[in-house]
Amino acid sequence: MKNKMKSTINFILFLGALTVVSCKKENTFNDYKFSEKGSVITCDNQNTALINEALFSFEADIAAFYAQNGQENVPNAYGQFLRVASINRIKYEDMVSPHTVKVFEALKHVNDLWDANNPDSHLNYKGDLLECISSNLKDKKLKTTYDALVATNSMKPELFGTPLARNYRAAASDKNLAAYIALDLYYAKLFGIDLSNVKEKTVVEQKVDFNKRPTK
Repeated sequence: MKNKMKSTINFILFLGALTVVSCKKENTFNDYKFSEKGSVITCDNQNTALINEALFSFEADIAAFYAQNGQENVPNAYGQFLRVASINRIKYEDMVSPHTVKVFEALKHVNDLWDANNPDSHLNYKGDLLECISSNLKDKKLKTTYDALVATNSMKPELFGTPLARNYRAAASDKNLAAYIALDLYYAKLFGIDLSNVKEKTVVEQKVDFNKRPTK
């Protein structure tokens, strides 16, 4: 409860400061680490280059965090992430990379992405960007659930996280669903996290014993 209150206070203070400078400050983010992956999110009049970067940086974070024996598997990482995220039991400071912190700082200045009156998520579900992303969800059941929750002002990341956890493999093929997950269950959670000490994680490589015979 204390962490949630701290997150809400930090978010409100941030939005208060942002309203003062948003008219003068343009997004100057140019550290695109994943540009070679192309554009999988396309929304009119939105900074989709940044949203794509946010998605791929998130996927890189969870793939590295949940890697087994140095082997990364994005679909499996989604499954493990969503199971824990749906009950709000993730230590984000252990998962976030320095690049994601840079992306998050840029996301703070995306128009209509955040909502100060939404203490459960901080995301503006009825903003143009989220409406674009949600309108392109491929899974009809998930889309119906999402639309119903938003329409009745009942949308909460933990509530929608339950059906997401059961359909985690859909995120690997539906990048709009993946973008929602990244924004609501990852970046929106970072407002209450101390990111000042985030460092690059040590990559654990799998050691291969060439003298060991494979099991039959």
